[in-house]
Amino acid sequence: MGEPPASDRIATLYSAETISDRVDALARGIAACDLREPLIVAVLKGSFIFAADLIRALHRQGLEPEIDFIFLASYGTGTTGGTVEILRDVESAIEGRDVVIVDDILDSGRTLLFAKERLAARGARSVRACVLLDKKARRLESVTADFTGFECPNRFVVGYGMDIANRYRELPFIGVIETDD
Repeated sequence: MGEPPASDRIATLYSAETISDRVDALARGIAACDLREPLIVAVLKGSFIFAADLIRALHRQGLEPEIDFIFLASYGTGTTGGTVEILRDVESAIEGRDVVIVDDILDSGRTLLFAKERLAARGARSVRACVLLDKKARRLESVTADFTGFECPNRFVVGYGMDIANRYRELPFIGVIETDD
């Protein structure tokens, strides 16, 4: 148990310990922003483990944020499409609040840009983004994160909430699937 199928070999990119240390550092950075009525908005599905750990780390920093979720899907050509669809929207009041969007990976930028613009249009006092991984090689939109865990190589990553075909989300580390080519 806990091992990938024999057909998949996963090399560790960031260990559980390294991730934990970085999440604590991100929480310190967010806490230093002196947020007013903070609302954490986790982008589902990939960010759920990262968001849970970050929320607990924020609590250790003395913050008591409200937590909500947004579930977005990106459609189009390839794995990163051009149209973003809302499958579940944030239900919390946004107006006048400092919002921090938490996402697993900033890739093309379409999803994060969509979420930032949507929450800002609903009257947020500020909208910041905290991403676990920043994969700049695939950026298509001009969007950046305010808080970034790690740079991500131009490889497909799994673990710590991220998946391939709904597998490997449970891994406590972030890894890359090794291929034989």
